[in-house]
Amino acid sequence: MFFTKHRQLIRWIIIIASFAIISLILWNTYVFFQKFKAEERRKMQTWSYAQSDFLNSFRNGLDGEVNNVTTFIITDSTSTTPMILVSPKGEISSFNNLDTLGIKNVDAFLRKSQLQFEEENHPIALSYYNNKTNSDESLGMLYYGNSPLLNKLKYYPLALLLIIVLFGAVVYFFYRSSKIATQNKLWSGMAKETAHQIGTPLSSLIGWTEILKGENTNPEYIKEIEKDISRLQTITERFSKIGSLPTLNKVDIVAETKDAYDYLKTRSSRLINFDITLPDHPIYVNLNTQLYGWTIENLVKNAIDAMKGKGDLHVSITQLEQSVKITVTDSGKGISKNEFSTIFEPGYTTKKRGWGLGLSLVKRIVEDFHNGRIKVLHSEKGKGTTMQISLKTI
Repeated sequence: MFFTKHRQLIRWIIIIASFAIISLILWNTYVFFQKFKAEERRKMQTWSYAQSDFLNSFRNGLDGEVNNVTTFIITDSTSTTPMILVSPKGEISSFNNLDTLGIKNVDAFLRKSQLQFEEENHPIALSYYNNKTNSDESLGMLYYGNSPLLNKLKYYPLALLLIIVLFGAVVYFFYRSSKIATQNKLWSGMAKETAHQIGTPLSSLIGWTEILKGENTNPEYIKEIEKDISRLQTITERFSKIGSLPTLNKVDIVAETKDAYDYLKTRSSRLINFDITLPDHPIYVNLNTQLYGWTIENLVKNAIDAMKGKGDLHVSITQLEQSVKITVTDSGKGISKNEFSTIFEPGYTTKKRGWGLGLSLVKRIVEDFHNGRIKVLHSEKGKGTTMQISLKTI
């Protein structure tokens, strides 16, 4: 009960806590990187002192004799830091931990590496104390780059952020899929319940119709009532099929479209100029007639609403090599391009009184049940919209 009541607050607490943890991890990674970088520089300074001592031994006539510590530091094989030693004259006198195998112009490669190292780390000066002049004299400059471990560590925050983003995406899509599944289950339950609720008064209407037939009622009235009862039975079947996978049969889509068109034309405003263009031969597709009729009905009603009950409405069927295109064109207010995909989302509506379920149901019927496609083929503000359904032919 507490979690349900304070769901929004708990959600924000989790988001803020997650952001704080991520920030703390990134900050600690940055601090560790800087400490590791400083530690690497101290090692390079130590190496520079040893190298200065080694070079100084020759200058002081010690015949290259140096102590063991200096030798160990210079020849330490565990060091992986790339480095270049440049003489006071600007010549590269030596380099370590740089792979020059297969490089044709080694000198150009070393000069390029020197510039790169200078950008990564400030170079260290090598010098020795000259007893004769009582002053420090330069032995060259040490240029060093980041070690392979430091380079890998540098990209660790990016890798961590990528993992967090991917994890967040997985959680989001899982939550979204779960939410959609719950909505679909709810809608399916509501559809079945609606079909059940309609069934009771429908049975009563059928009984009353039979009674009216025996009361010398005008046959034309009975005929129209029976049409509406048949329509209610169709609606009941539609709702009952929403919660389950419908059965598809080989059907002439030209005839089914014509039937749906004729029914809507007779029951729509006379201010609507209906027009239809159909092939003069049957086109067979796998179809559920009740759900397809519902699709055409929703598209036509949306078109009429967009025209505010007055305008031109055109329905057409075009056969291609392996598919058939059904288009519904109106002269209504039109929609903007950024709404082309949004209009099919559940809850989207521009009407003051609307649930925003019509086009989402159409999309589900066409794409999920019939393996087809539906899209806004063309629309222009103030000039109208063309909706297109694509289905595979048999």
